[in-house]
Amino acid sequence: MKVKPKHLSCIGVCCFLLAARIVEEKCNIPSTYDVIRISQCKCTASDIKRMEKIISEKLHYELEATTALNFLHLYHTVMLCHTSERKDILSLDKLEAQLKACNCQLTFSKAKPSVLALCLLSLEVETLKSVELLEILLLVKKHSKINDTEFFYWRELVSTCLAEYSSPECCKPNLKKLVWIVSRRTVQNLHNSNYSVPELPTISEQGCFDESESEDSCEDMSCGKERLSSSPPRGQECGFFFSFQVAWTDTVLPTVEIECSVSQFKACVQISKQ
Repeated sequence: MKVKPKHLSCIGVCCFLLAARIVEEKCNIPSTYDVIRISQCKCTASDIKRMEKIISEKLHYELEATTALNFLHLYHTVMLCHTSERKDILSLDKLEAQLKACNCQLTFSKAKPSVLALCLLSLEVETLKSVELLEILLLVKKHSKINDTEFFYWRELVSTCLAEYSSPECCKPNLKKLVWIVSRRTVQNLHNSNYSVPELPTISEQGCFDESESEDSCEDMSCGKERLSSSPPRGQECGFFFSFQVAWTDTVLPTVEIECSVSQFKACVQISKQ
């Protein structure tokens, strides 16, 4: 199916979510909003939902398709069951790594999964030079009804790919530091995403307090309300006025209406001048 370049990011995110729902457990599946935020794709949750429906329809809702990895595990088990040699002679980890190297090339997406898996086993058996494993491989090929022309065609391509994969140029470590080249707009979006999620939950400004608070704190609050409603002694008016101003600037609280008479304010000003 042909798609426009602007839809590639949305398709990639949808394929990732579909694969996670099949492979991973339900508790490990990330939410759609988290994947959108982390991937920095310019699509919404509704776009992801529509694209998932399109991809599922194109695949005829057969999301759990048989892949080359399934055939590789099957052929590997069959060969080990019918051989008298050591069970560790065929390394499944090595075969899986070679399959990953082949899947990195777009050419092998056109190959049949069974043919690709059998080509990898054929090259590994040829490296081991085991006659018994070769005979078992030919029997597996016969029962799988794989054509010789198709088999040797893909076998040559797999051999070339693995030769490049194991070449010194590919295995030589790159000492250069990894540098990401992004535009200013992308950098701005990345910075905004870091601050989009608050570190602490929002404090409600409705004056509601948790019931788990201690009784002492409730008594202190009630005492504070009584102090605000009642007039303080004349000698403590100025101290009370300025201490309340400091407390008000250090905390963010809902708007509170405070009644202060003109005489109390003038008294505070006179005391402060003295």
